[in-house]
Amino acid sequence: MATKIFVNLPVKDLNKSVEFFTSLGYNFNPQFTDENATCMIISEDIYVMLLVEEYFKSFTKKEIADTKISAESIICLSAESREGVDEWVSKAVSAGATTPNEPQDQGLMYGHGFQDLDGHLWEIMYMDPSAINQEQPASEISAQ
Repeated sequence: MATKIFVNLPVKDLNKSVEFFTSLGYNFNPQFTDENATCMIISEDIYVMLLVEEYFKSFTKKEIADTKISAESIICLSAESREGVDEWVSKAVSAGATTPNEPQDQGLMYGHGFQDLDGHLWEIMYMDPSAINQEQPASEISAQ
């Protein structure tokens, strides 16, 4: 079954968010871009819809999470190397992001993250493919 993922995130200033994510190397689909929203392309199957807060509210009756005091999710993306994790986070910080945590080195997994301009949490991780036993349960992998 083919699946595409669309993550919807509220943003305060669409232009600043586009500028921030452009500096990280992302592109946007102009067919799904106007003054209320844009479609950021993560991969051919993963997209992030950045929606101006008022427009985002038209999709839900719930309040938008205050990212200064709570987390609504952590979006995790993979890097191709440990160095790639550090480079990605460094680029984000240079563009205005903050790092709420220190890097986490768990041997076969290495990760670090950042908060974007709107406080959304992004985790960047690398997992050494040669260290993964396909038959080993995930709980045992994380305990190593």
